[in-house]
Amino acid sequence: MKNIPYGHQYICERDIGEVTSALRSDWLTQGPRIKKFEEALCKKTGAKYAVVVSSGTAALHIACLASGIKPGDEVITSPITFVASSNCILYCGGKVVFADIENDTINVDPGKIARMVTKATKAIIPVHFAGQPCRMEKIRAISRKHGLTVIEDAAHALGAKYKIGGKWVSVGSCRHSDMAVLSFHPVKHITTGEGGAVLTNEQNIYEKLCLLRSHGITKAREQFIGTEEGGWYYEMQCLGYNYRMTDFQCALGMSQLNKIDLFNERRRNIAERYCEAFKGIEGLKFIIEREGVKSSWHIFVLMVTDGRKRLYEKLRASGIGVNVHYRPVYLQPYYQRLGFRPGSCPNAESYYSKAVTIPLYPDMTDRQVSYVISKVKKAIGA
Repeated sequence: MKNIPYGHQYICERDIGEVTSALRSDWLTQGPRIKKFEEALCKKTGAKYAVVVSSGTAALHIACLASGIKPGDEVITSPITFVASSNCILYCGGKVVFADIENDTINVDPGKIARMVTKATKAIIPVHFAGQPCRMEKIRAISRKHGLTVIEDAAHALGAKYKIGGKWVSVGSCRHSDMAVLSFHPVKHITTGEGGAVLTNEQNIYEKLCLLRSHGITKAREQFIGTEEGGWYYEMQCLGYNYRMTDFQCALGMSQLNKIDLFNERRRNIAERYCEAFKGIEGLKFIIEREGVKSSWHIFVLMVTDGRKRLYEKLRASGIGVNVHYRPVYLQPYYQRLGFRPGSCPNAESYYSKAVTIPLYPDMTDRQVSYVISKVKKAIGA
């Protein structure tokens, strides 16, 4: 069987047609599709404002900047995530504080967050690992008690939902946060090639984000600090960045977003097959979807009590592109040089020693799913 990657984009002829149409238009960069894509993201998530940018990392960076994170400020996040979730804190000169994870969801543990808060704490960045929402009501309660900003890293979680008072709420609605960050990398739920977005319900945050993504420049007359000199006039009001997304990327994003429900339905279907197939196998566990949430199943992680490396190598040899998500960030050499040491988050390290991510993506066929299941069972002797 042809090699099966752990994740893969799904691009159809309609997507290609929308991009082609954008390329034939008068706009390649900051044109009308930017606003249309942002409005579509707001409609899908329930957020009031969206700011699309060049990558998920750029989105995390400007979210931290808009929060006012500066040298000396502490920000609490999860160690089980891609390095961008904590690097964005360092970009602002802040200090990263890692709180340990829950053993069942692999999400950051609110109880551990509460114990890490100090007078220097400025913000919390919870990561919705694998697409399962964190316990946002508890995290928001901590933030309100201490006056902290909450930035959801929802790169894994577009389309995920959780219940508030018996009603389903979309991740990205910012019901329990100040901002939520999305990624549109090809392995994510929708893609724009590279790209990301910051969602918020606060107008002042939205205006800061718009400045930060485009060199700190505004042409909005109502925002001018000085006196307008003519129609050419613009102002640079802060030190911003060139984190803008292109119009043709937004054309792809809008086309992809139209299919998000179908994409996530297929992801859930595959995840359910995996859960049924691997249920009750000794020495093998997987993340259980907790009550009151609907995961968007960005990835499916197996946790192997013994022989993780052997399983990884056998599946690779069978043409199955397994991966590991993630090595605790503080074990990376750069973070070690910052003074972080092994042992600070025991649950995270225990999880990492067992984790293997198996393939899950929308155009994965039933035959491929069956092949993965059979090879996993054979590799562990089930």
